[in-house]
Amino acid sequence: MSNRTLPVASLGFPRIGRHRELKFALEGYWSGRIAEGDLLETAKTLRAENWAVQRDNGITQIPSNDFSFYDHVLDTAVMVGAIPAAYGWTGGEVPLSLYFAMARGSEGDGAAGCGHVHRGHGVPALEMTKWFDTNYHYMVPDIAEDQVFTLTSQKPVDHFLEAKALGIHTRPVVLGPVTFLKLAKARPATFKPLDLLAGLLPVYEDLFRRLAAAGADWVQVDEPILALDLTEGERHAFKLSYDSLAKAAPGLKVMLTTYFGALADNLEAAAALPVAGLHIDLARAPEQLDAVARAVRADQVLSLGVIDGRNIWRADLAAILDRLTPVVAARGADAVAVAASCSLLHVPIDLELETALDADLRTWLAFATQKLGELATLGRGLAQGKDAVRQTVNDAAQAIAARASSPKVTDPLVRGRVAGIDAGMKTRASAFEDRRAAQADAIALPLFPTTTIGSFPQTSDVRKARSAHAGGALSYKDYEAFLRRETAAAIRWQEEIGLDVLVHGEFERNDMVQYFGEQLSGFAFTRHAWVQSYGSRYVRPPIIFGDVSRPNPMTVRWWQYAQSLTRKPVKGMLTGPVTILNWSFVRDDIPRSETCRQIALAIRDEVSDLEKAGAKMIQIDEAALREGLPLRHKDWRHYLDWAVEAFRLCSSGVADGTQIHTHMCYSEFNDIIPAIAAMDADVISIETSRSKMELLDAFRNFRYPNEIGPGVYDIHSPRVPGTEEMTGLLSLARQRLQDRQLWVNPDCGLKTRKWEEVRPALVNMVEAVRRLRDADGPQDAAVTAQ
Repeated sequence: MSNRTLPVASLGFPRIGRHRELKFALEGYWSGRIAEGDLLETAKTLRAENWAVQRDNGITQIPSNDFSFYDHVLDTAVMVGAIPAAYGWTGGEVPLSLYFAMARGSEGDGAAGCGHVHRGHGVPALEMTKWFDTNYHYMVPDIAEDQVFTLTSQKPVDHFLEAKALGIHTRPVVLGPVTFLKLAKARPATFKPLDLLAGLLPVYEDLFRRLAAAGADWVQVDEPILALDLTEGERHAFKLSYDSLAKAAPGLKVMLTTYFGALADNLEAAAALPVAGLHIDLARAPEQLDAVARAVRADQVLSLGVIDGRNIWRADLAAILDRLTPVVAARGADAVAVAASCSLLHVPIDLELETALDADLRTWLAFATQKLGELATLGRGLAQGKDAVRQTVNDAAQAIAARASSPKVTDPLVRGRVAGIDAGMKTRASAFEDRRAAQADAIALPLFPTTTIGSFPQTSDVRKARSAHAGGALSYKDYEAFLRRETAAAIRWQEEIGLDVLVHGEFERNDMVQYFGEQLSGFAFTRHAWVQSYGSRYVRPPIIFGDVSRPNPMTVRWWQYAQSLTRKPVKGMLTGPVTILNWSFVRDDIPRSETCRQIALAIRDEVSDLEKAGAKMIQIDEAALREGLPLRHKDWRHYLDWAVEAFRLCSSGVADGTQIHTHMCYSEFNDIIPAIAAMDADVISIETSRSKMELLDAFRNFRYPNEIGPGVYDIHSPRVPGTEEMTGLLSLARQRLQDRQLWVNPDCGLKTRKWEEVRPALVNMVEAVRRLRDADGPQDAAVTAQ
C-alpha cells in the first residue's frame, strides 16, 4: 500500500518530559544539588526524545526550538538582548544564572546565582502574565526606549543542528517580531515597544540567514497576535517585518503561524505577506476555513490546525476528513498541510501513562502523543482516501458515539436545577455600604487589615504524608492527626506574628481546583497528566466529563477545626466556578457557560454550609476569570455576563454580615473593571507587586467602591522583600485608593514557596503595616464602619 501522506505538522511538543524530568532537574539546579552540566544534559535528552516520538508517530514537520528551560517568550527576549539594565548584563553570552534571574529574581546584587533565599536584596523577576487565554504563563519582556537589540545566541540554530545530528530534519520555531514587541512592556510607558521594530528586524534577519546556512528549509514563525483586534499600524508592521525577512534569507520558507482564534479582519493583511505558508486554528475558529482558503495564494501552503492543541477529547476524524477533502482537491496535496491547532504544550504528554482511568473515559481522550497519531491518520487519509484509514476512523467514531450516549455524562437533576435559576439567586440582599456596616458589627478589624491569600507552603513532609496516605502506608487516623498538627501550627504562627485575618493553610489540599473536583460529580483525575503552568510549576487539570453537582460538604470540617483554635476570624477558602472551569479540561459537548452554572450551584451549597457553621468571611477565588476572556472585544460581553453571573450565583445567598472575598491573578483590569465591580465581592485581592501598584489605577479611575487587597509580596520569586520595599508599595497604593479600602496581603497563595522564605516575608509585611498605623496615629478599630 502507498505511504503517501500530506505534510503533517506538530507546532510544538510538551517540554517537561514524560516523568517531569525537566522539573526535577531545574529544581535540583536551583537548589545547588546538581551542576549546570547535568541540567544541560537532561534538556538535551528530553529534546532528543521529543523529536523521536514525533518522527515515530508520523509527523513530517517536526518543530525544534520549542524547548525552553522556563518560557519561550523569555528565551526570545534573552536571544535578542532585551535584558533590562538592572540584571547587570554587559554584553556577550547570557549565562543561565542571569536567565533565571529574569525568570525568578536574583539572589543578590546583579544577576548572581540561582535559587537561594536573600533578604530584601537583588533584583525582582520580570512581570509574568497569561499567554493569551491559556493557563500558561509567560515572562513579559521589559523594553527600554533606548533598547539596542543584538543576537546574543543562536539557540534556534543550535537546536536545529542538534536534531540534524540525530538524523531528524526539523522546522525551527521562533516567536515572531511583531508578537514579541506587542507583548512587551515599555519602560517608561510613554512609547510603544512596536516603535522599535526597525531596530529588532536586523536581529531576526541575522538569525534567518544563520538558519538557512545551517540547512533549514522552513522556519515556523509564531504570530498569535493576528487573532487579536489590531490597528492599521500594527497590520502595517507585519508587512514591514515580512518584506524584510523575505529579502534577508530568500531560500528560507516561512510558515506564518496563527492560533487561538480567527484571522477575521486581519486575513487580508496576513494573506498578502510574502510567506510560503499560513497556518490557521480551525479548532478554535472552524468558521474561517472557507474565507482563508479563498484568500491564500495558490503558491502558498495552507496549514490547517484541525487537531485541538488545548483540550484532550478524541477528534472526530470522519468529520475532519469530510471537511478537508474538498480543500485538498481544490488546492492540491502539495499546497495543504494538516497540523495541531497550536503547540501541544497545553495538553498532557501520553494517555498510555493513565492506566487507572475509567475505561470508558479513557477511550474518549487523546493526549499529545495520541494527537500525533490523529494527525498522521488525517495526513494519510487525505492523501490516499478514507478507505486507507477506515479502521482508525471507525474506532474514533464509535468512541464519540459511546460518549454521547453514556449515562455517566448526563444528570437530569442537575439540568433541572440549572433551569430553575432565577434573578433573586444572583443578587445580594443589600448594597455594599449597608453590608459594610453589618460586617463591621460582626468583625472588628483595624485599619489596613492583614491577611494571606489562603495556602501555606506544601513542604516535603506534607507531600510525603499525602503520598503515604494515598499509597496505604499511612492510616486515615494518622494522616488526619498530621494535618491537624500542621493546621494548628499555622494558626499559632499567624497569631504570633500579628496577622489580623487568618487562614487554615490548606494542608489537606493537593491543588486549588483538584481538591474540589475530587469531591464533585462529573470530574475525573489523572496521575501523570502534567501540564506546564510556568517554569517548573506543573498542574494536572481535572477533566470535566459530565454534569456537575456536590454530593457532600467539602471544606466545612477543616474550617471549623481551624476556627476552634483562635478568636481571630478564619476565612473559609473556596475556588470559584469560573476558575474551576478555566483550569480544567472542559467537556465540549455543551456550552462552557452551562458547565459553569452547574459548578456555581455546587459552590453555592458550600458557601451556605460554611455560613451555617459560623464563617463570617468566605473567600471565593476567581484567579482565572480574566484568562477566559475571548481574544476579540466583540465577544467579551457574552463571556463576562455569564462569568459574573456564575460568581454572583455562588456568593449571593449569604447574609449582609458575611463578608465575601475573592482573589484574582495576573489581570489587566482597565478593560473589564465594570465586570469586576458587577461581581460585587466585599473584598478583592489582586497581584500588584511586580507592576508597582500600577494595576490599581483601573480601580481608582473607575472609583471602585469596595475593598481591595493589593499584593505587596511577589510569591512567584524566592526573594524575601524587605519592610521598606513593602512600605513603599503601600504608599503607592494609598495614592490610588482610600485607606479604608485597603487590605494588605501577598500577591497569591504561598503553597509553592518555602517556609524559610514565607516566614520573614510575612513578618516584614506585618511590620510594614504596623509602621503605617503608627505613623498615622490611633485609628478606629472597625475600619469597615468608617
